[in-house]
Amino acid sequence: MKYLGLILANLRRKRVRTVLSVGSFAAALFLFGLLIAVRGAFNQGVTVAGVDRMIVINRVSLIQPLPISYRERILQVPGVKGVAYATWFGGIYQDEKNFFPQYVIDPETWRAVYPEYKIPDDEWNEFMKDRQGCIAGEETAKRFGWKLGDRIPIKGTYLPGVWEFNLRGIYRGTRSDDDTTQFWLRRDYFEEKAPAYWKGLVGWYVVKVANPDDALRVAAAIDERFANSPWETKSETEKAFAASFVKQIGNIEFLILTIGSVVFFTLLLVTGNTMAIAVRERTGELAVFKTVGFGDVRVLWLVLGESVLIALAGGAVGIAAARAVCPRLSGVLSGMRIFLPASSLAFGLVLALAVGILAGALPALEAMRLKVADALRRV
Repeated sequence: MKYLGLILANLRRKRVRTVLSVGSFAAALFLFGLLIAVRGAFNQGVTVAGVDRMIVINRVSLIQPLPISYRERILQVPGVKGVAYATWFGGIYQDEKNFFPQYVIDPETWRAVYPEYKIPDDEWNEFMKDRQGCIAGEETAKRFGWKLGDRIPIKGTYLPGVWEFNLRGIYRGTRSDDDTTQFWLRRDYFEEKAPAYWKGLVGWYVVKVANPDDALRVAAAIDERFANSPWETKSETEKAFAASFVKQIGNIEFLILTIGSVVFFTLLLVTGNTMAIAVRERTGELAVFKTVGFGDVRVLWLVLGESVLIALAGGAVGIAAARAVCPRLSGVLSGMRIFLPASSLAFGLVLALAVGILAGALPALEAMRLKVADALRRV
């Protein structure tokens, strides 16, 4: 901090170059922030998956249903603590672009299986009393401006007609990355209006195990129980189930790592070249500094300080811009919750600092090793 004024004076000499250097860091960190946010959106289901939960689906595919009678038989498997079930509703609210996940649930068991979703007891009781009642996540409710008591019409896709619901509750997550975009409706109302072929069928089961260490054994026992039946099952941990969807999209991790590496390597070269030019332009001035008593280490810190200040300023601007844009992306990419956690913000600034140090290291070492006589000879 002692030489901050001197560093700022040096940066103000070439204002255009300084602005462009800061801008390059801002652009790189903005891209970094968006990539991290999108990665988090794709991996959200994996990161928040319950360690004590398993998903049981039809072995053929997720879109094939299972008999509702399987619930009691799954409960009989040793190690199973609780069982809930759900069915994909997939309706349209106002416009096809307004996507959000809609589940037909069993109200009697859902809260016990998903304790991280919090809803006031009075709201839940109202939901239990109203057959046409529904519960929405706070993010979806905020997105559409819904309030308790609102009448919500949803047009069926694979189900005929327009279904109307009364918003009886809004749930919230206990963790920052919990999915609060879901929409829950009651099983009894669904069976009342759905075609006859849906009677007695559910989309999938959510199984809560007593001991997470026994999950694989319990999964094998469930699948064995329904082997060679007309409705064979496929059971896996909730984390593995969520990860399978990410794999279908592709190797997101590799893509982000590749793009990020190219961007930051380019930034390293550009910033290093900029600082090298700045040192060569001030060769005589640096020699004077050494003549009046500035040691080699002080000169090194002066040059390195410029690079670090540019990196931190640009990084802060880029990360702040990415964080501001992420909520807007959530609105554009319906159904995906895109946000930048505090840990990613800190990591971005550390990354910018590291690039700034690496980019300024060689020019700073060159300035430190500069001989006064050689420098003045060049002037």
